[in-house]
Amino acid sequence: MSGLHEDRLKSVVVDTNALEWQQSPAKGVWRKRLELIGDTEKGMVTSIVRFDPGAGFPMHDHPMGEEVLVLDGVFADEFGSYGKGSFTLLPTGSRHQPQTDTGCTLFVKLCQYAGDDRPTRRIDTTDAGGWVDVGPGRQRFTVYEDKAHPEKIYLSRLAPGSVVDHHTHDGGEEVFVIEGEIADENGLYPAGTWFRLADGSSHAPRSDTGCLLYVKTGHLPKQQAAA
Repeated sequence: MSGLHEDRLKSVVVDTNALEWQQSPAKGVWRKRLELIGDTEKGMVTSIVRFDPGAGFPMHDHPMGEEVLVLDGVFADEFGSYGKGSFTLLPTGSRHQPQTDTGCTLFVKLCQYAGDDRPTRRIDTTDAGGWVDVGPGRQRFTVYEDKAHPEKIYLSRLAPGSVVDHHTHDGGEEVFVIEGEIADENGLYPAGTWFRLADGSSHAPRSDTGCLLYVKTGHLPKQQAAA
């Protein structure tokens, strides 16, 4: 497979529900790739990954880190078991052997958490104590934020009828709709939609139904200023 949505200066919307599952190198592990930059198996990639019951990967390294959100089922490695809503950040040099007894579906980002100063984090985002109010009908669970790095990663929960003020994304934004649906002036995005908004993009999101979102901001390349 060649590169996919490689130009991170461009916005893109992908309905993952319309994509076919593709076999990974591991038996019983399937994936839907949303973006791929670089080597087919070792490059920067964002994917939805499905493990059949009993499937797993052999022991392997993550030379530029890994980010995993469990969408359903139970994911496990030698360090523990992670149910729906579990969020794992593995930094440069991490090593593990993932598998599942029950089967699971994951949102996975590879080679996007590089740096020796990054912490390992294993977080249960279903813990009510981690959610904070950030506006009318809006809550947030921050997974990662560090002044030494540009990106911020969090889950966002919008109650039915919520509206967010029009705003511009410095450093871009990336969203995966976990539950419900969200809309803006450009379209309607149901559960399973992944979209990447380039640096400088602006919009006014709203949710009539309510929704749960994965959000990553500030990590995309800056647009070049006009001469």
